[in-house]
Amino acid sequence: MALEVDGRRVTVVGLGRSGQAATRLLIQRGARVTVTDRRSPAELEGPLTALKECSVRYQIGGHPETAFQDADLIVMSPGISLESVEAIQAAKARGVPVIGEIELGFSFAKAPIVAITGTNGKSTTTALTGEILKAAGHRVFIGGNLGRPVCEAVLERTKWDWIVVEVSSFQLETIRTFRPRVAALLNVTPNHLDRYRGLEEYLAAKMRIFENQTADDVAVVNADDPLVLKWADSIRSRRVFISRSPRPEPGVYLNSGRVVSVGASAPSDRVEILRQEAIPLQGSHNIENVLAASAVGIVCGCAPDRIREAVKGFKGLEHRLEPVRRRNGVLYVNDSKATTVAALAKALEAFSEPIVLIAGGRDKGGEFSLLRDLIRHRVKLALMIGEARPTLRAAWGDLLPFVEVKSLEEAVERAAREAVSGDVVLLSPACSSFDMFRDFEDRGRRFKEAVNRL
Repeated sequence: MALEVDGRRVTVVGLGRSGQAATRLLIQRGARVTVTDRRSPAELEGPLTALKECSVRYQIGGHPETAFQDADLIVMSPGISLESVEAIQAAKARGVPVIGEIELGFSFAKAPIVAITGTNGKSTTTALTGEILKAAGHRVFIGGNLGRPVCEAVLERTKWDWIVVEVSSFQLETIRTFRPRVAALLNVTPNHLDRYRGLEEYLAAKMRIFENQTADDVAVVNADDPLVLKWADSIRSRRVFISRSPRPEPGVYLNSGRVVSVGASAPSDRVEILRQEAIPLQGSHNIENVLAASAVGIVCGCAPDRIREAVKGFKGLEHRLEPVRRRNGVLYVNDSKATTVAALAKALEAFSEPIVLIAGGRDKGGEFSLLRDLIRHRVKLALMIGEARPTLRAAWGDLLPFVEVKSLEEAVERAAREAVSGDVVLLSPACSSFDMFRDFEDRGRRFKEAVNRL
């Protein structure tokens, strides 16, 4: 049921892409919109220009109480913590609803939603799921945390068959009625512990993806993740499991080198989807991503041959174990999206060749010591950048040659001098990018530019 916003006073917090889309949709539906952002007008030149045709009241350079005191509804950016703005907490205490852009978009969306979350792999799985549904002949909107806000799906007025969205824990914090027809939880490992008080609180935020589902909906659950499996019994919707080993429950499993659906679409079905060797993506973790996307495809009614075709043709996403260049027998790989300890572990496990590792950035509270065994056996040289250099030295510095450098470009140049034919130079930071770069994409592009200049 669509939110009633016509004539209501709505404050949008944050003028990122989701805030801009929310603002446009709210104006279209008759709301009286105030936008607030901590950045200066000069920093917001692009967003302000994009919204210049909209009748909006702006309060820029902070989040003052006046922006919220008359609000009937608040729409939050996922990058802003509720607890960080006192005026929002006060408004919430007065009973003002606080939602996110994904809740707003869902409220007006006509098409069924597939929502995918997890600590790692959610972008790849979301993109691949979208390609599977497209291969089956559906009109598909792909977005959410992956890039395009859900509100854009509504604004475009296309008659979508499916809306496929990546959903972060931050976005799930502000849902109220958000109910995906199909929801997938891929994995949960420590992340964003600078925002959450512990792993259980972070996991609870992820589990909200299933909160409003009913028995008519489907939950895709990774049985190989012990934390996810532990909480699976609390899910009310129909569960379809994925695993690298066969299980008795309905699901999509890896069985003797084949991806097989067992009872996922109907109790008695058993269908081979594709052979493991046909998966084009680097890294064993991508097997789980393919299992999850295939499971979504099966429960959405896609034929196995359409799923097979989409998987075989999928080239992966930028900044995720992305081969950049082979130079003098050395492969350079951009894995800038690897912002967690678990993501770096998966990247290290993806290569049997000796690795020259470029890592570091802003620490999000990761347990880097968990990687000591992998670092010892897989990495020949560590080149560290960013704020986390002392923390990483304390965790790994006794294991291998360890060099702190001042810039990503210096790291690439040093790696090119030290690597020999047969090595892999891997950017896989295990940290966020915000100490030195605009975002992980900026970091990845800068890496590729430096590599291509060699």
